[in-house]
Amino acid sequence: MTEKAYRYRFYPTSEQENLLRRTLGCVRLVYNKALATRTEAWYEKKERVGYSQTSSMLTNWKKKEELDFLNEVSCVPLQQGLRHLQTAFTNFFAGRGKYPNFKKKRNGGSAEFTKSAFKFKEGQVYIAKCKEPLPIRWSRQLPKNCEPSTITVKLDPSGRWFVSLRIDDPMNQKLEPVKKQIGIDLGITSLFTTSDGVKVSNPKHFNQLYKKLRLAQKSFNRKTKGSKNREKARVKVARIQAKIADTRRDHTHKLTTQLIRENQTIVVEDLAVKNMVKNHPYGFARVISDANWGELVRQLTYKAEWYGRELIKIDRWFPSSKRCSNCGYIAEKMPLNIREWDCPKCNSHHDRDLNASINILAAGLAVSACGATVRAEQSKSVKPGAKKQEPK
Repeated sequence: MTEKAYRYRFYPTSEQENLLRRTLGCVRLVYNKALATRTEAWYEKKERVGYSQTSSMLTNWKKKEELDFLNEVSCVPLQQGLRHLQTAFTNFFAGRGKYPNFKKKRNGGSAEFTKSAFKFKEGQVYIAKCKEPLPIRWSRQLPKNCEPSTITVKLDPSGRWFVSLRIDDPMNQKLEPVKKQIGIDLGITSLFTTSDGVKVSNPKHFNQLYKKLRLAQKSFNRKTKGSKNREKARVKVARIQAKIADTRRDHTHKLTTQLIRENQTIVVEDLAVKNMVKNHPYGFARVISDANWGELVRQLTYKAEWYGRELIKIDRWFPSSKRCSNCGYIAEKMPLNIREWDCPKCNSHHDRDLNASINILAAGLAVSACGATVRAEQSKSVKPGAKKQEPK
């Protein structure tokens, strides 16, 4: 059984939109008040406030006359917002995330409804305090005999409404095994190069709308703060950014699905994309972000699990570009401007990206076979789920 989320766009009626906007506003208010209370308690009294205390605070807030409007919306999204805040703090103290930020109205917002706050009847979704079903555009049907356990309503910065339905899919989606194995070297000029010689060009979605986005942002900056014209300009900028994100995401989904269907084993490098973006100049960091490497690897990871394929990640410090795939010679330096080179030991001529992908595949197969390290310096690369071997 696989947990999945199906996302759809919907177009609420004026009554539904009014209710949903009030719900999102209340969720944002409760989240921000709880975050402020927890922050103040820690910095002033060195006390930690947990979910149970904030839940009690919510009950008291509802009794106050100035916050009486919190009773006009479903209580479930408010409680879920407090749970999400608790998760954010848990991740922060565990070192998995940054300190929680306050929610802002211009970013849209989301509200999560559990089973007690919605109904799924005859293929339609009814949320609490609303008699009519959400007018969802069903771009694809849910799997048979599956009902959502939770739904999340989201308003994005460009003003579009989405609903995400989380289900447990009992269907077995394992694909028939194939013999093909590939290594993938991620890049910028070519989005990635495979060990069998295939190069996929980088569409550079951001560049396609860069001029239009730049003009829209200039227009936005000229508008008076707090004016209606500034809000219209903000929405225009958000729509352009949403279009860039949508085309990038769609392209990545198509590529990863094709790779998973055609290959049994896929080997990639475990790149720290966030660190790469921080440590490079703005122009290069923007190109790295537009390449969407992190999302590509993330999609390959869960799709490999769904469809019965094997994804292997090797150490990011493995010298895939500097190593000769023919004799194993490792060059001392390999600047980014060198796209082709000759091995001084065996005189083999190499395309930089193709050579790297061949080395990545070889290293990944070694990891898959015995969990071996792929660097002389005792790399940490291991097959996902396998135990790390202690150096002898």
